[in-house]
Amino acid sequence: MLLEKPTTRRKFLLGSLLALPLSELVLKGITAAQAAEMAAPELADYRPIFFSADEWQFILAATDRLIPAGGKGKAPGALETNVPIFIDQQLHSEAFGSEIYLQGPFNTQAPATLGYQIPFRPQQIYQTGIKLLNQWCHDTHQKAFAALTLEEKDAVLTQVNKNQIDFAALGEADLRPSHFFSQLLSDTKHGYLADPMYGGNKGMKAWIAIGFPGARASFTEWVKQHNVPYPLGPVSIKGERA
Repeated sequence: MLLEKPTTRRKFLLGSLLALPLSELVLKGITAAQAAEMAAPELADYRPIFFSADEWQFILAATDRLIPAGGKGKAPGALETNVPIFIDQQLHSEAFGSEIYLQGPFNTQAPATLGYQIPFRPQQIYQTGIKLLNQWCHDTHQKAFAALTLEEKDAVLTQVNKNQIDFAALGEADLRPSHFFSQLLSDTKHGYLADPMYGGNKGMKAWIAIGFPGARASFTEWVKQHNVPYPLGPVSIKGERA
């Protein structure tokens, strides 16, 4: 059983701040979204609840390469938006992946059009994939994935996506590298674009970068205005405004 950490003075003050009406927040020179970002976990201080220490280092390194910072328009990256935290918290939930039918037979070589053909839930895909990929990196580069150069990380992820790394030779015949890559990429995208209440998209930075209105009650007047920048910031499900 995990023991809840004592509430720090900073968290108590931020919690009190978030309880204030929006007008009071604006008067204090801070928006609700900025206050929510301050209250969100700092990635450097976050302790994973699903991943082991080695697995966590892999997730940090891999998501950083899948969505690096400084893209078009200097968009924030996966690490700036707490994507690893989103993935960790999703996998920690017993409900995540519980709907997947795991009664065989499975055909792991079948095309994607035939549906899910892997005898693993997402949690097992991550644990198995990270273990095998780190093993391959040690055999090939004499270091773990997280310790590789940026160019080497990109090359390895490309090989994983294209099934150019033989997991079967490492003792795993049921999981193909592309299966692992697809799960990782999908969850990284979800963490980047999901509502902040799920742990990612810290401060709604991703929504701001793409001009997404979020959970605004009405923005129908902007639907047909093509190639016109959306002037209003996004709103989260909890009503935080950016």
